[in-house]
Amino acid sequence: MNNFSSRTLWRFGYSARLLRNNHLRTAASNTSFPAVWMLLTQYSGRIPGCFVVVKKNSFFTMPETVEEKANLELYSPCPEVRGMTLLNREAFKRTVVVPVLKVKKETVNTLLKSLKHTVLQRPGLKRVVEDPEDEESRLVILDPHKIPEFSLGESEQEVLKRLNVCPEVSKYNLELTYENFKSEEILRAVLPEGQDVTSGFSRVGHIAHLNLRDHQLPYRYLIGQVIIDKNPGITCAVNKTSIIDSTYRNFQMEVLAGESNLVTKVKENNIAYELDFSKVYWNPRLSTEHGRIIELLKPGDALFDVFAGIGPFAIPAAKKRCRVFANDLNPESYRWLLHNCKLNKVDNKIKAFNMDGRDFLLGPVREELSKELPLLKEEQKTSFHVVMNLPALAIEFLDVFRHLLVGEPCSTAGLPTVHCYGFSKHDDPAKDIQERAEASLGTSLDGRCSTYLVRNVAPNKEMLCISFQIPADVLYKRPCPDEAKPAPKRLCTSRDCSEEKLLS
Repeated sequence: MNNFSSRTLWRFGYSARLLRNNHLRTAASNTSFPAVWMLLTQYSGRIPGCFVVVKKNSFFTMPETVEEKANLELYSPCPEVRGMTLLNREAFKRTVVVPVLKVKKETVNTLLKSLKHTVLQRPGLKRVVEDPEDEESRLVILDPHKIPEFSLGESEQEVLKRLNVCPEVSKYNLELTYENFKSEEILRAVLPEGQDVTSGFSRVGHIAHLNLRDHQLPYRYLIGQVIIDKNPGITCAVNKTSIIDSTYRNFQMEVLAGESNLVTKVKENNIAYELDFSKVYWNPRLSTEHGRIIELLKPGDALFDVFAGIGPFAIPAAKKRCRVFANDLNPESYRWLLHNCKLNKVDNKIKAFNMDGRDFLLGPVREELSKELPLLKEEQKTSFHVVMNLPALAIEFLDVFRHLLVGEPCSTAGLPTVHCYGFSKHDDPAKDIQERAEASLGTSLDGRCSTYLVRNVAPNKEMLCISFQIPADVLYKRPCPDEAKPAPKRLCTSRDCSEEKLLS
């Protein structure tokens, strides 16, 4: 499989498929694509209307203009809303003509079951309305796309004959309002023709996080309000106005519509978190990747989370009875990490730090590994994992592992496993991230690493995770061979010595 097909398969959702590309495998994709439906697939709202009877035979001689109304544009908003930048819900009112059957009240339920594929099926739309001319009858609204020229097929006529229902199809004027259109339909009608319509967003609690393109910015306030109107539970819509800051992993945003409260609650993999979305990093598209790493851990394992954020790796690991050391440089992330540890009752199981990732590795991580690894016995199955989820910079931190420890190496099974994330725009992203990791470590990882494609971040930009056990010759600096022996004064020149030492 070549590089192009590997990337293409993943982008179209085959995220569980093994991509044979330099150990490239995928985690289950969280990438979300905006749904595209036929305009007649869903509805909401209560529809008033008026009833007009048309003789059966007249439908066979209807001009083509009537038939043309029963097409994909039948339920589109009025053309006059094109170019609207401030939402005017009244402008979306329009009346369309749909076919109906007149049915006795006692027969309605049986008819709906028998003609379930012919009746209009947009959720929220009343399929049965009152007959203004007959209290004992009801009007059943049919799908105009299933009733060409307002004429029933033979199978439908057989059902009506069996139920003793008149097969005469009538026209019904259906009034549609803003409430009856989906967000995709509204935005497609408002934005200039031929331009991309974005109705997709990331949901963070009550917040809809959009990442609008330049051509959509003049319509951003309308788009934000439509997203709120059409998505229950969303009360705030924001748009990212700057790239993610590599230091604190937050970004500037503009509130487009709704309330300005950006402190929210989320739930991921059955664990609750609270956060201030304007001050910390949170990406709901990473929930599957968080779960994948946690699945690799066993009770009693140790996890060092170098860029912990508010705790999406650390807290579930602690709940799994792992020993956790979690760090983040952002003071706000650190504060919310402590808050969420208490919220989930694992504050006594996680040691939290607020320091630079490099200092965290050189300090608490080195101290803990120096203490624990020499005590490991061959039969012990405790594993040590280091998670480095800062895709923009994490690979640059891998050089810290060079001679991080001093002494004789522990058993191979006890060597820490690193899960390091990175971005790649390379044609072969797996090869690219491996080569960059090797450059930082100063050793080859051929045959001893695996690379997972986490998600597609942007066109030709992938997020990956490379996992490997730190090679012993990288992690350990062995002492000079003659350090412990009394000998005449001489200069130690062993290449393992970091500086010249005068031994006596």
